[in-house]
Amino acid sequence: MQIIGTVKEIWRYPVKSMAGERMQRANVSARGIYGDRGWAIRDEKAGEIRNARKLPALLHCTAVYLREPNADDAPPAQITLPDGTTFRSDSAEANARLSDLLGRTVSIWPIQPASERDFLKRGAPDNPDMIAELRQVFGRLESEPLPDLSTLPPQILQFTSPFGTFFDAFPFNVLTTASLGALASRNPAADFDSRRFRPNVLVETNRGIEGLVEAEWSGRTLRIGATRIKIEMPTVRCIIPTLDQPGVKKDPSVLRTIVRDAAQNLGAYATVSAGGTIALGDQVALE
Repeated sequence: MQIIGTVKEIWRYPVKSMAGERMQRANVSARGIYGDRGWAIRDEKAGEIRNARKLPALLHCTAVYLREPNADDAPPAQITLPDGTTFRSDSAEANARLSDLLGRTVSIWPIQPASERDFLKRGAPDNPDMIAELRQVFGRLESEPLPDLSTLPPQILQFTSPFGTFFDAFPFNVLTTASLGALASRNPAADFDSRRFRPNVLVETNRGIEGLVEAEWSGRTLRIGATRIKIEMPTVRCIIPTLDQPGVKKDPSVLRTIVRDAAQNLGAYATVSAGGTIALGDQVALE
């Protein structure tokens, strides 16, 4: 076992693709941080759950829970639009207000039971040219390779999320200051703010731990107190880290650097093998 650092940031995202809640401590179960991605936006024309790749204005909205979630529920959240308008995620006005903001008919939904598989089916792509569609959502230039999607769980090719969740692929996302620093050294003009990458935990790595370290951790386990987080694979990055959001400016060069210098990945997808409570300053060990 190696002590690699401490917990610097903890994030929960009550509504998928909206700004997250920065937390002092969080309860964690097999489904990740309690309440993480408890709600999501469904594009009614496309017929699928969508995120900021297609609906970038969501990044300018904030959402906070009105009460603390438990391991299995998604309580109502208060949503604040860019103009300061607020409403509850379960209110009668929520769909209309979000549709006005996004310029298309959408609805907001809490997590559905895992048995509701049809709800998570992917709709038809906006562009019938699948290669062009993939380049758009992943933000890849013609000169850049597309990510190898075969590394993701096969279910994700047919459904927008694992059943019973609104996650892109896995319930937990780990990022380290070592990786952010490594990319910043390759592109000093860019701002590698952790908020671009929407981690659940940002690990402040100890002095001497440098480089894209979490890219080498697949199959290993992080221990934070009683919590065990199994690293599954590097996180494939899409267009979202390049987009503007409050406090973070649009910057395509961020993704250019990740594609060129980090094999298209930053951070690590993970599952939770043992739940517990994590808090800022907790020691992080690699097993």
